[in-house]
Amino acid sequence: MSLLLLAFTFLLCRSPCDASVEKERTLAMIKPDGVFGNYTDKIKEVILESGFSIITEMVVQLDEGNATVFYVEHSHRDFFPGLVKYMTSGPVYIMVLEKVNAISDWRALIGPTDARKARISHPSSIRAMCGLDSEMNCVHGSDSPQSAAREISFFFGEMPGGIVRHEEL
Repeated sequence: MSLLLLAFTFLLCRSPCDASVEKERTLAMIKPDGVFGNYTDKIKEVILESGFSIITEMVVQLDEGNATVFYVEHSHRDFFPGLVKYMTSGPVYIMVLEKVNAISDWRALIGPTDARKARISHPSSIRAMCGLDSEMNCVHGSDSPQSAAREISFFFGEMPGGIVRHEEL
């Protein structure tokens, strides 16, 4: 009977126990106010303490054309011209993060879009730590697997799963 129980347990645990849980990647950006406010090292520390791996990173100065293309889904919104101006006001720090549930975990870590609300509802979030308001909110995070793939490709081109690139900073 114990052999049968052992075989049954093996079959039940086979998928969850043996299957490697697939990691996902997401784009993380420290916006100009975060870079100017010297929050980059603190944010990277929080990222690593939260179990993320930083696959690659670089500093970029967006021009109007790049910022317009990157935020194209917001182009019809009233705040779009201000967003483009803000995103081109200084360098941004771009990272590709990896872990299981990277997209949702990064979004949870950064907190609500409006940093003022984040300080109340999510006081431990990155936006509560360094953001100012709904525009100058310190960080960006992909909101879906499709956005993550597009945004990572926008900055880093195609990144095959097994290749790790690390730009000189």
